Amino acid sequence: MAEFKEAPADAPLGVKFMTWVDNRFPATKLWNEHAAQYYAPKNFNFWYFFGSLALLVLVIQIVTGIFLVMNYKPDAALAFASVEYIMRDVSWGWLVRYMHSTGASAFFVVVYLHMFRGLLYGSYRKPRELVWIFGCLIFLCLMAEAFMGYLLPWGQMSYWGAQVIINLFSAIPFIGPELAIWIRGDYVVGDATLNRFFSFHVIAVPLVLLGLVVAHLIALHEVGSNNPDGIEIKAKKDPRTGHPLDGIPFHPYYTVHDIMGVSVFLMAFTAILFFAPEVGGYFLEANNFIPADPLKTPPHIAPVWYFTPFYSMLRATTSTMVNVLSIVVGLAGLLGLVKAQGGGKIFSIVGAVILVGLLQTFEAKFWGVVVMGGAVVILFFLPWLDRSPVKSIRYRPDWHKYVYAVFVLYFLVLGYLGIQPPSETFTLISQVGTLFYFGFFLLMPWWSQLGTPKPVPERVTFHAH
Repeated sequence: MAEFKEAPADAPLGVKFMTWVDNRFPATKLWNEHAAQYYAPKNFNFWYFFGSLALLVLVIQIVTGIFLVMNYKPDAALAFASVEYIMRDVSWGWLVRYMHSTGASAFFVVVYLHMFRGLLYGSYRKPRELVWIFGCLIFLCLMAEAFMGYLLPWGQMSYWGAQVIINLFSAIPFIGPELAIWIRGDYVVGDATLNRFFSFHVIAVPLVLLGLVVAHLIALHEVGSNNPDGIEIKAKKDPRTGHPLDGIPFHPYYTVHDIMGVSVFLMAFTAILFFAPEVGGYFLEANNFIPADPLKTPPHIAPVWYFTPFYSMLRATTSTMVNVLSIVVGLAGLLGLVKAQGGGKIFSIVGAVILVGLLQTFEAKFWGVVVMGGAVVILFFLPWLDRSPVKSIRYRPDWHKYVYAVFVLYFLVLGYLGIQPPSETFTLISQVGTLFYFGFFLLMPWWSQLGTPKPVPERVTFHAH
């Protein structure tokens, strides 16, 4: 049993209270470890706002969600009317509902930028592999949470979007149809689907999400934060204090620093909230203000904008694309047969035959689901795909920046095309974008090593501003 500390008799009441708490719960110890005595690199730039902003939006979503649940009815016959009741009759209900719907999109904006910062500065590299993996798991949870929450208003796009996405599971060989019924709880999206999605959206997924956020922060503070130079600040410490020479306490420096990012974010957030909460149909579609009608299909069904890059990849995986990939795999097998030595020839041709057989055995719809899921799963392997001798984009060859720029451009194009009705031209562009997306990651062990990196300084570069 730990020895109890006693506050001096003449100590202020606050000190006595905290001493009493610390003897029973490590409040001061946790505060020091994760804020006051947690040393972060002194050269953080604006890209490092998005981690704290993600935490802020998470709090907004939880608080607004609690108030929405007070008046929402998870019943297929009453759900849409209960949302209208919140919007029209509950005091400030319209504001809470729009904060929640706008917050969902804001969450993905912030998280996408947070992940892109990690990509730019190599924040997934050793020793932060687990930090990155926890972050990817958070991203998966967010996607599940957003998808389930999107059904709850029980509007036309909510209903038919859920119908389309859940039907994708039926493309999985052998177990697909039964799996789709199990997810829906019925043969079509209905009351059972709404109830289970409500339960997961309000209770199950948020609990997992909060646990992952805590794990993400603990893992981050265990190994220390990365910085724009990709230099480990723990390598050079003050011999007297043991603190990193290039580090400063997170509190008060970065707690105050982040207030600026929070202020700018809240100005943008409230401007959208009060003047354009639907953002031209990208955040809230017009069809979602119409009650769900199982007998009337909307002319064009598309998911919310933050899912559309992956939806584009799904639609891009057509029978023609699968056949082209089969030909490419076959040619690669023949090339391996010609150039490989000994057992490598057998491996090349057998591997090509098996892969072509799989491509031709299952329908394109199944491979579309595989591609859509693989686009997210491949992110988990990024720490082992990147073989560059330096972490940060600052010290990589200049042409690497153009590769990253094209990757971002194609990702945005895929997002735009996922909202548009399908056409031959758009499908072709989506196929090129899908191939580049996967090529960016799968060929990274090769292209990340090309070129001569710039010399990395021993200490972080910092200019006061």
